[in-house]
Amino acid sequence: MAWVALVLAGLSEVVWATAMKQSHGFTKLWPTIITATGMLVSFGLLAWAMRTLPLGTAYTIWTGIGAIGAFIVGIAAFGETFTATRLVAGALIVSGLVLMKLSSTS
Repeated sequence: MAWVALVLAGLSEVVWATAMKQSHGFTKLWPTIITATGMLVSFGLLAWAMRTLPLGTAYTIWTGIGAIGAFIVGIAAFGETFTATRLVAGALIVSGLVLMKLSSTS
């Protein structure tokens, strides 16, 4: 169950990061509210997952899901560039996440 919470925490991180961009420096109300709520949900789920998962594993997976999610949202929703170099960088992050999961004893 901790892994499910961790994945949901990572996805919540993508939500709040995206909403933060939409808030334009916290000048728009609803994106700001979504950012704050997403942060609370994300941190809460991360804290819950860390009760059983190792710190290094949990934090790495959480930030990795957030990074890859933000990468994908940036390309899909905001028209950010999609180059071979960025694709390789994303693949390396995913590879690191897989290795971290495989090396976890939990």
